Amino acid sequence: MSEVHSYIVVGSGCTGAMAAQTLVEAGVKVLMLDAGNTNETYEKLIPEKDFTAIRQTEENQSDYLLGKKFESISWDKIGSGSQLTPSRKFMLSEVGKFLEVFSETFFPVESLAYGGLGNGWGLGSCVFSDAELKLAGLDSAKMKTAYQTVADRIGISGAQDDIRNYTTSFLDNIMSPPSIDSNQQSLRNKYEQKNRWFKENNFFLGRSALALITKDLNNRKAYQLNDLDFYSDKGESAYRPWITVNELKKKNNFTYKGGILVKQFKELENGDVEIITWNKEKNEEEIFCTQKLVLAPGVLGTARIVLRSFNKENQILPMLCNPYAYFPCINFSQLGKTFERNTLGFAQLSLFHDNNMQGDDIAMASLYSYKSLMLFRIIKEAPVNFRDGISLMNFLMPAFVIMGLHHPEKQGENKTLSLKKDASKITGDSLKAEYRLNEKETEKIKSRNNLFRKAMRKLGAVPVKMIDPGMGSSIHYAGVLPFEKEEKSFSLSPDGRLHGTKNIFVADGSGFRFLPAKGLTLSLMANAHFVAQNALK
Repeated sequence: MSEVHSYIVVGSGCTGAMAAQTLVEAGVKVLMLDAGNTNETYEKLIPEKDFTAIRQTEENQSDYLLGKKFESISWDKIGSGSQLTPSRKFMLSEVGKFLEVFSETFFPVESLAYGGLGNGWGLGSCVFSDAELKLAGLDSAKMKTAYQTVADRIGISGAQDDIRNYTTSFLDNIMSPPSIDSNQQSLRNKYEQKNRWFKENNFFLGRSALALITKDLNNRKAYQLNDLDFYSDKGESAYRPWITVNELKKKNNFTYKGGILVKQFKELENGDVEIITWNKEKNEEEIFCTQKLVLAPGVLGTARIVLRSFNKENQILPMLCNPYAYFPCINFSQLGKTFERNTLGFAQLSLFHDNNMQGDDIAMASLYSYKSLMLFRIIKEAPVNFRDGISLMNFLMPAFVIMGLHHPEKQGENKTLSLKKDASKITGDSLKAEYRLNEKETEKIKSRNNLFRKAMRKLGAVPVKMIDPGMGSSIHYAGVLPFEKEEKSFSLSPDGRLHGTKNIFVADGSGFRFLPAKGLTLSLMANAHFVAQNALK
């Protein structure tokens, strides 16, 4: 019989890291099981310079800006994860081997990386409204306490402006945001000039709230405007979950074991939980045992593990995913201007549409300037040949505003997951997914897209195209084991316990019954903290 651990947390992403920190700080012993793929090659190559200096002075810049094998360049159709830079590509390593999804309508992004999808998180940090929390099945008062705990841990910057109620709202200790570039400032100026139209149409614009520190925090350094946000985490000013796991490794009551893929669990008669895993290095099964199990491998990973564990091949689970598209826009006031040197690659502004001003139907757009991701990622979208496109894009690039638009999402009939047998896989199965919006949902999204287009024109930025990367590209997933107060198979109790079990808890977004359009990660981490507290009881 293997050693019986006190607590095992599965996954090192944002939810796993936050749940583990809560448990470790409570003084219990924690073992984290994680696939843990890493690749520090590119991070080490990037010099201590800003993006402009690198472009002007570094001979070997293509090694880390394009990739040693030019893996960052793709001429395929834009889809989920297609904008990842070489230093972020490791996030997708071995996903096709271990986490394959069969679907013609759903194209998710998953990760087996150390730190999970948190390695590529855009840092957007928003609290849910009371109405959104209620729809999701989350306890408002307890979540507000959890939000503050997480915010204090990771550090958030934001502003006291028209969107604060939609971003940091009741949170304390919010740092000032980094400076804004002239491209985005011109949008903000237009918003102030036409404020009456925006308010009458329930639109609100302000500085994006980000998990980006602008003052030193613990061992992390205040953010420097070097525009390497998509390439490097030097200084650790941008929060990544591996930062937390690295700190936990220094604690005597925390152990990390990488190279492990969790396949399924079995709850024993005495209440202990047996966990069957695949050791990737030894290429064999390995069994662990724990008094309490906390699952946080991500919503789709949790779905796989639970379906296998209850041996329900034909069981169909519900699913939620925010519909998403992005719109390249041209801010005509910036045409042909010279790029500023010190800029922010993350979203600088956010635009919210509060449909009925009740807080339960809010769409959100993040607005980015376009520089450090470079021309090659967008030039193929130009309606001219490549040679002419280079000249055209050089002129347009300082005026580009990229609007990434998320819509809120409710449960529906054709939004499902199931397992199908697949003897070619180590796990013996693959995930099958279907995600289709009905006609009413499609029309509502189309209508709202048009409203946002109109709002952008009011800001002086004209949308030139809509790019739909397909369902799953939002990388916001939830709802596979919806919260239920009564015991019900394939659901969670409000405290995060998996119904039908005594000592198995789920700390990711599997229980959410509604998916707001706001940046999801802060809420996922707050829920993970809350679930870990319940697992301690």
